[in-house]
Amino acid sequence: MGRGAARPVESGASRRLNLSVQYAVHGGSVPSRPDVRKWARAACQGGGSVTVRFVGEEEGRELNCAYREKDYPTNVLSFAYSAVPLCGDLVVCVPVVEREALQQGKTVSAHFAHLIVHGMLHLQGYDHVTDTDANVMEACERDILSELGYPDPYGSERD
Repeated sequence: MGRGAARPVESGASRRLNLSVQYAVHGGSVPSRPDVRKWARAACQGGGSVTVRFVGEEEGRELNCAYREKDYPTNVLSFAYSAVPLCGDLVVCVPVVEREALQQGKTVSAHFAHLIVHGMLHLQGYDHVTDTDANVMEACERDILSELGYPDPYGSERD
């Protein structure tokens, strides 16, 4: 479901984000837990519980095939279980993110930050199915990433 504006945090809702970070792959450009926490918290409009799992291509492909019926690994998968309180999982395929960053001329860190923010917004109900929804979601991503000190992830492709 798309969002026309950021949803307000419900009165009395906890602002604490319980974040678990799992590494099925290690080394190289895999982001640190503190970076993942910083990116996820920046994109979280309230509290909740989220697990972020970094995987290789085989697990990424298996999950994308099982849940989206697409037989290839994708950069990030979002599994939302509840909106209030926020509860969900993000699965990030490290080799895909590394390749995309190189192809798009971005730093790997900036691309990981973008995809964590992107996935967190999906968990909160944002999507990019329609152009209107995509514009809203991308504006949120730009704002959050700018606050974190990263460049516009979309560059001039939408301007």
